[in-house]
Order: sequence, then C-alpha cells, then structure tokens
Amino acid sequence: MVAAIAAFRAGNAPHIVQMFEVGTATMMAARTAIKPVHELSKETGVNIDPKNYVGGVRGYYSTTDGRLVSMPFNSSTPVTWYNKDAFKQAGLDPEKPPRTWEETWAAARKIVATKAATCGYTMAWPTWTQYENFSAIHNVPLATKANGMEGMDAEMKIDSPLHVKHLQNMMDLQKEGIFSMAGVTGKPTPSSRRRVRHLSRLVRHARSCRPRGEVQLGRDVPAVLQRHAERPQELHHRGASFWVMTSPKRTIEEYKAVAEFFQYISRPDVDAKWHMDTGYVPITLAGIGLASGKVITSRIRRRRPLPPAHVDGATKNSMGLRLGNMPEIRVVIQEEMEKAFQGQQTAKAALDSAVKRSNVILRNFERTNKRSRAREAYR
Repeated sequence: MVAAIAAFRAGNAPHIVQMFEVGTATMMAARTAIKPVHELSKETGVNIDPKNYVGGVRGYYSTTDGRLVSMPFNSSTPVTWYNKDAFKQAGLDPEKPPRTWEETWAAARKIVATKAATCGYTMAWPTWTQYENFSAIHNVPLATKANGMEGMDAEMKIDSPLHVKHLQNMMDLQKEGIFSMAGVTGKPTPSSRRRVRHLSRLVRHARSCRPRGEVQLGRDVPAVLQRHAERPQELHHRGASFWVMTSPKRTIEEYKAVAEFFQYISRPDVDAKWHMDTGYVPITLAGIGLASGKVITSRIRRRRPLPPAHVDGATKNSMGLRLGNMPEIRVVIQEEMEKAFQGQQTAKAALDSAVKRSNVILRNFERTNKRSRAREAYR
C-alpha cells in the first residue's frame, strides 16, 4: 500500500495494484491516486457489471449505492474443520458436527473428558473469525455507520453484551483446558506448533489439535462458522481486490486494456478455474454455477466441496468493512484478547479497552483524510 502510493507521488504508479480487503478504506481515501472501477467502465465503454458478483464480495468493494470501486479477485471464507476420529472416540456422531457455539463447547468438553484429543477447540485469525465474522453472522455491528461504509466517523462496537459473552466463554474454556489459541494468523504459534503441525499441511485458515497418525477430516459445511441460536447472516469474505492506479501520462488505451483484463477475470470459466486451481471461492454467480458439485484438486490435497457461504442477504452489519487503518485495529483487538487470556483483565475490560484504542485510530484516520481533502479543495 505504501509502495503504491509512493509510486503514484513519483508519477510512476502501476496500472493495477492488488490490495487486501481491510485496506479498502485507506485506498479509497487516496482519492486522486485511484480510478474507481465504475468510472473505468464508463470511460472505456467496457462493461463491468457488479451484479455478476456475489453480494458479500461486491459489497466489500463498492460504494453504498452499489458502484464498484475496486475489482474483486481472490476471496476466501472461514471454515470450521473437525476431527471425525476424535468425534467417534468421544461418542459423538462424526456426521453431525456442531452448528452453534453452545454445541461446539459441549462437544469440545466431551472430547477432552474422554481423552479423544488433548484440546477440544482451537482457531486461527481470531480477529477475523471471532469479531468480524462473528458480528456479521449474528447481524450485530462491528462498528457504527454500517461498519464504516456510511462515513469515516464510525466508532467500534465490539463491547456489546454478545461480544463480551463470547470472549468470556473462550476465557472460561481456556481455564478448563478445553480451548487453546492456535495463532493470530494462519500459522500456529510456537506453543501450539506441535499439536497442529499435521493439519497445517492440509488446511489454510483453520487449525485443529494434532492427533496420532493419520486423521479423517470433516468440515462443517452447512454452518461454515459457528453461531449462537440466532438466524445467521452472511460471512465476511477475506482476500483482496485490484485497484486501478492513475498516472499523469496514462492513456485511454491503457485504461481500456485494464478494463478488458478485469472483464476477462470476470468470465465464469476463468472464475471457476481459479477456484478449482487455488481453493479460493468463486466470486461470480455464474462461476459458482460452473463450480458447483466439483471438487478442488489444489495443494490442499483434500476433496472438499464449494463452501456455501454465498448468499445475497447481506445487511449493514454483514456487507463488509470500511474502517480506516483496520490492520492496526486488528492488532489492538488481538493484544487486548491476549491480556484477557493471560488473566490480566476481564472480558468486559478487554473489549472496552479495544474499543477505546481503536476509536483513537479511527479518529486519527478521519482527521488525516479531512485535512487531505481540504488541501485538494484549496488547490
């Protein structure tokens, strides 16, 4: 992100830059450095229809009135994996994975009590799965202003009773020896590396406790990610999009070439092949149609069907995030969680502190970009 903006200021920006999803607000704030995709399409006459894309994906990279700002590309969703062998040993039905957090905690307790595994539940990417997606699934705000979609003056809301309850549950289960944090990203931490080394070769975003020998894996296909009893909403997609950069000498022919490339990657056959070759989920409705019922033969080396996380029922709480400096906010949330897990503070104190610190980051972002807009208006 920094390199792309620096190249723009030097008058040598690339035509396209790939940026991860939580960089969306920062890239939008770059203003003259980027050309929104809807403007690119209009200026070049190359049709790029946002309606071709899955709701949760296009919402992340669009304005509130549905105009694409950047071009969706690689996208993934969180998935829960479970150990069928451990389920059998614990007397649980391996064909009926838990659908709610209550069922998950009950199964985890039984797995540990029967010594079917050394820990009952673990996870990676905790801020993405346990806050961003947790909020989306339960249709509660991660932040005000439609999670920042409706303005930079958004404030974090992860200190709600539901969020506090969820963190407290994890803290309680950690004390019982049922729950263990696998890592803050997609890689296990040194303390948990021994337990998860076996599965780390098989799955990317989820981790499980390491069993003895080979293991039969199952995946919670219908639910994708656990929820409480409430009706689930759409998950937040993770991944990246393509941004069109501007440059003083860039010609309309060059922009048209960019638009035609975007049109190409939007083709259903290309989208479906990308999914089949990499494991990323299809992001076009037609691509889903081509990929449905097929299996992935990627480096994951496991047969798995298409994740059913694509529904067009997004709400203001589930259509995506538009929060400035979100990577920094993720670090803050993680730090406060870890203090809670270490017994240094309560769940309520952890999330109150996370909200307070995150709001400072949001206000700094807002002030910086208001000053930038004022300077542009003056010029």
